[in-house]
Amino acid sequence: MKENHYEVVIIGGGISGSAAAYVLARYTDIKSVAIVEKYEGLSTLNSKCTANSQTIHCGDIETNYTYEKAAVVSKKANMISKYGLQHGLNEKHMFAGQKMAIGVGDEECEKIKARYEEFKTLYPYLEFFDKETLKQIEPKIIFDRDGKERPENVVGMGSRGGQYTTVDYGAFSNSFANNAKAEESKTCDVYLNSQVTKIANVGGKFYITTKNNLSISADFVLVDAGAHSLYLAHEMGYGLEKSCFPVAGSFYMTKQKLLNGKVYMVQNPKLPFAALHGDPDLAEGWCTRFGPTALVIPQLERYHGHVVTFLEFFKTLRLDSKVISAGFDLLKDSDIRNYILRNFLFEIPLINKSTFIKDVRKIVPSIQPDELRYASGFGGVRPQVVDKIQKKLLLGEASINECPGAIFNMTPSPGATSCLGNAKRDAIEICKYLGKSFNEDKFHAELED
Repeated sequence: MKENHYEVVIIGGGISGSAAAYVLARYTDIKSVAIVEKYEGLSTLNSKCTANSQTIHCGDIETNYTYEKAAVVSKKANMISKYGLQHGLNEKHMFAGQKMAIGVGDEECEKIKARYEEFKTLYPYLEFFDKETLKQIEPKIIFDRDGKERPENVVGMGSRGGQYTTVDYGAFSNSFANNAKAEESKTCDVYLNSQVTKIANVGGKFYITTKNNLSISADFVLVDAGAHSLYLAHEMGYGLEKSCFPVAGSFYMTKQKLLNGKVYMVQNPKLPFAALHGDPDLAEGWCTRFGPTALVIPQLERYHGHVVTFLEFFKTLRLDSKVISAGFDLLKDSDIRNYILRNFLFEIPLINKSTFIKDVRKIVPSIQPDELRYASGFGGVRPQVVDKIQKKLLLGEASINECPGAIFNMTPSPGATSCLGNAKRDAIEICKYLGKSFNEDKFHAELED
């Protein structure tokens, strides 16, 4: 069988892998790139629109972001909007809309006020919404079914609709791959239904084994395969000081459009996962979707029913006293324990909806059980990495680059938002390793300026 050799092989055809292929093809002098994807199409797992909240997370309404993190993420988020506009994806796969973070009760309202004052310099479009304004622009969060005003004070900060907020990241993945293929004098091949089982480094050249017996080799391997990035790193003997808690996020869908835009809540700083929020769903006629829940599951993937993912989970977990210690440290706090218990109840039929709706009513006090349904088949798995040396959970993205010529990325939220920025970071490292050039000026002019 003829061996297909590439300068760079990307394992994983989600939003991160496809963005990397596009950046390498357009902004470097690397001539040959391949994407190797496990399933029948690009973005069939966590990047498809039913598996995430379809949000451009730029840090303006995510109250768990520090000013410093928001400043970094906002630059990467702008790249998504610029790319979408350049390629005519606006109002097709990318939409502008209203968005806000709200505080309910005096304590949260003070937090929103303080955050607005701090962040308005970073986001000049931000507005502060008092209760009277919210009555006009997002009335469902203020009034009950009888038209009575909720007693608590409620304020918000956000934008009334001038910013791009909602993206079909699966559609963007296909756009990235197609535009990478269209680059002149470049090769960008996509191999589907090609599950990678082994990566072997022989004399600085990487040989990739797949279940369908492809014969592929590369000078550099970039692994953007979600939780499986850590699994494949471990199989090569790298990243052994890291473990993984796969966290599944589920959603509940309404039968109508209840909210005019995205509504986020104040994050409890003790909790490692995102607070509940409401989002208009672009694939469901803009009906409002609430979530995500957060449930640690013994699988690296969801909704595929593969027993093998259970085995891969335990291999990736690398359970030992350090992992157990990190887990117990999380459970010591009563807020975290109660949060984990509630999220477990959100998955149990018969009682899940009645339990979940109590949290939803903090956003929409008038919502009734018959207006809400468990969104079966929605949600994905986010790899929350555990640092076994520090014995703690690492929130956000993580990379393993111990192996010369290989990078393994784990990109939970805001990984989709940051895909082009992360691709730039990796492309620069790849070029440095291969002795190639990254066209900084062209990238800046098209996606950053």
